[in-house]
Amino acid sequence: MFVKICGMNSAEAIEAAVGAGVDALGFVFAESPRQVTPEQAKALCANVPSHITRIAVMRHPHKEHWERVIEIFEPNWLQTDAEDFRWIKLPATCTALPVYRDSNAPADSDLPDRLLFEGTHSGSGRVADWDEASGLARVTEVILAGGLTVDNVEDAVRFVRPWGVDVSSGVERARGEKDPDKIKEFVARVRAIEV
Repeated sequence: MFVKICGMNSAEAIEAAVGAGVDALGFVFAESPRQVTPEQAKALCANVPSHITRIAVMRHPHKEHWERVIEIFEPNWLQTDAEDFRWIKLPATCTALPVYRDSNAPADSDLPDRLLFEGTHSGSGRVADWDEASGLARVTEVILAGGLTVDNVEDAVRFVRPWGVDVSSGVERARGEKDPDKIKEFVARVRAIEV
């Protein structure tokens, strides 16, 4: 199970996530209490092992903004709303991770090979529509986000059967401030699930 911790903005949180064995770290460049600059994200990743995927998280970014993020931060993936990829041209070194939200997923024939599915508002802690996510997970690789916590991730994985999970507010001690213990517990819970 692919595990991503999103909204990384402190060395303490990154150390906890890397130590817990995450697959990916998400850095938010959109307006948010977790927002970082490309320079901050690059500095935070200085000691992150190369096998951990670095994801730039944006939402309807201006061309100059995402180009700056790509140039300075050099993410492995760019996560933004699916429609943004109609005009964003990524370098070969960066993979697109399109975001779909409740009730806006396309027909099966138009689905990408991998997508992130979440509730209507990113980072709000609102639980995504697991029924819709489950349908998508039958036909493509789904990273389930939206309202996941230590308490509900096992139920979410068993119900949706996603390719991966993504958590942000569910592992925080205060809004925008990650809790290293919650990060470790979340990853441990996911790793213990047998689907």
